[in-house]
Amino acid sequence: MPDLLSVLTSLAWPLAMALAWLAGEFGQRWTGLPRISFYGLAGFALAAPQVGVLPAPDGGAISLLADLAFGLILFELGYRINLRWLRINPWLGVAGLAEAGLTFVAVYLIAIAFGSAEITALMMAALSMGTSPATVVRIVNEQRSSGQMTERVLHLSAQNCVLAVFAFNAIVGYWIFRTYEAVPEALWQSTVMLAGSILLGALLGIAVPALLRAIRNPRHDATVAFALAVVLLVAICDVAALSPVVASLAFGLAARHRRIAFSQAQRNFGPLGELLTVLLFVYAASTLNWRTVLEGSTLAAVVVLVRMLTKTAGVTAFAHLSGISWRKGALTGLGLAPLSVFVILLLEHARHAGVTVVEELRAMAAVTMLLEVFGPIIIQRALVWAREAPEPSHAA
Repeated sequence: MPDLLSVLTSLAWPLAMALAWLAGEFGQRWTGLPRISFYGLAGFALAAPQVGVLPAPDGGAISLLADLAFGLILFELGYRINLRWLRINPWLGVAGLAEAGLTFVAVYLIAIAFGSAEITALMMAALSMGTSPATVVRIVNEQRSSGQMTERVLHLSAQNCVLAVFAFNAIVGYWIFRTYEAVPEALWQSTVMLAGSILLGALLGIAVPALLRAIRNPRHDATVAFALAVVLLVAICDVAALSPVVASLAFGLAARHRRIAFSQAQRNFGPLGELLTVLLFVYAASTLNWRTVLEGSTLAAVVVLVRMLTKTAGVTAFAHLSGISWRKGALTGLGLAPLSVFVILLLEHARHAGVTVVEELRAMAAVTMLLEVFGPIIIQRALVWAREAPEPSHAA
């Protein structure tokens, strides 16, 4: 007979996911706020350092499932990227480079001013460039949002992911070698990793549509085929030390341009995607420790505010050149606020690779906790204010 402790340990994740799902459903009904904010709160509350229901993340099966959930979302984001639009309107890409660059410089200077070590400041700056596609895609789908701002937020969040992954891996390489002379080698390794990830994703993006055409029933079988391909892609990236973030984006982008339909009914990959989304946000929040969050809260609050300002300023500066009003430009920048899941998964990968410096990033733990809850709310409000999503309803 198994003892009570082992039974409870085995049930921890299923129970936590059920509680988080209930919190999301009732929370959304009563407040009109996004479900994923409540998933994050539930995951944080149930984590080992808090209530202690969930075991500490160990890089095992749950971590791999979280990567898979993130990969499915990134595939969908990549599928929605229109390269032709970016070629016709290059100022959108320029706006993305401007807001990411401004954010990097501003966060680095703030971290140094608060007494952070140089490598910690560089890592914080690189991570702050990103935007969490998990939150962006989930809120856009949940709100049924559409319009200029929606498409720009999706495109810019994809660009931010690639830039942040490149910068973060280059800085990790620099930290490993510990010398300025090794910077070119660190940049080269990050470039090779990025190129390998893009190539792997693109190859699958060509192979899977070709397979579906050979089956001669692409619409019926597309969702399962794409989901299985993402599983394979994430597993290969895990073994080959490539970026599942960039590879999944490249896979979606290549699949889109192979003209395989991915219908509205398949968004979020159906019930499988919904279930994995709950796990993803619970897992991400469960990696945070309340003591670490509290210790970095002051710097975190400043970083969150400055990051929102730099991203809003960078996008707004190129609003007219890229074909939208100042107001929609500012709201697009505001919509880039979500960060949490992206940062947590990058840090977990670094920690499992032996990069112990991530333990010093207390402020980023607090930033991710703040944006785990408020990031979805910010983008939801920005979409409503841009009149691209309906005002969320809730029970009285």
